[in-house]
Amino acid sequence: QVKLVESGGSSVLPGGSLTLSCVVSGLDFSRFDMAWYRESPGKGRELVASISPTGSPSEYDDDVAGRFTIARDNTKNMLFLQMDSLKYEDTGVYYCMARYHGAPWGQGTQVTVAS
Repeated sequence: QVKLVESGGSSVLPGGSLTLSCVVSGLDFSRFDMAWYRESPGKGRELVASISPTGSPSEYDDDVAGRFTIARDNTKNMLFLQMDSLKYEDTGVYYCMARYHGAPWGQGTQVTVAS
């Protein structure tokens, strides 16, 4: 059974930084593209960043390119999202996900950017 556990979300001031982590179990992690999604009110769930099984290449939504960095550690079955220069509009619940049909979602981790 595939399980994803996200952590690292918090409340942060605009311009601040956070690092999200995701531990994945029950999956041959190193074989799959992975991604971070964000769900925010009025916008639904959006793809924020994705990364190939080897760690390169990675892709980013235009809104976060240059500010967020996705990374993975295949030895620990972990996915990360370094978020810098956070903006109010980055607020939402962040989910990690393996990119295959029918992949499950984790419980997400809340990021709130507020002054």
